[in-house]
Amino acid sequence: MISATLSPSLSPTEYLEWEVTQEGRYEYEYGEVIEVTGGKLENNEIALNLIVLLRSHLRGKGCRILGGDAKLMTIPSNVYYFPDVVVSCDSRDRYAREFLQYPCLIAEVLSPATENRDRGIKLRNYLKIDSLQEYMLINSDFPSIEFYRRRTCTEVWEYLTINSSDLTVNDPEVQLTSIDLNLPLSLIYENVDFKQS
Repeated sequence: MISATLSPSLSPTEYLEWEVTQEGRYEYEYGEVIEVTGGKLENNEIALNLIVLLRSHLRGKGCRILGGDAKLMTIPSNVYYFPDVVVSCDSRDRYAREFLQYPCLIAEVLSPATENRDRGIKLRNYLKIDSLQEYMLINSDFPSIEFYRRRTCTEVWEYLTINSSDLTVNDPEVQLTSIDLNLPLSLIYENVDFKQS
């Protein structure tokens, strides 16, 4: 997704009232409104693959698995984002209508236009969320995933990477500890042709 900062500055309440009247998607950071537009087809394919895998695994477990049109409010920052994939298994989010607040897993599919924000300001704001257990940064140009994973019952985050130069030869397992799911890296990248990217 591509983003551009718009003006003028709004309060969180003004943003929420304004944003629902817009045709596009607009994120909110500390008074600034940021337009979010579409990315490459590969980004959408990867996000959809992950959503399908998560939905299948979490069916019947009271979790919500949502894509890029679902708004997330980070607490305590009062910042609003549209993550590519977000999972909440918290009962407080079960009947939320406007935005989720208590995710356990967030994934962003990287693109040249969003990578700096995904690795910078978004990373800092996401890691402040008490309920968050894992933040995934998924590369759309080659099979590689970076994780920020919270150590059990602490504020300490581990950084991990999983990658493969050729998924037909080496297909490492992705462990999502926040939702107790292990899956091959190739399933996240199914139908993505890196030779054509």
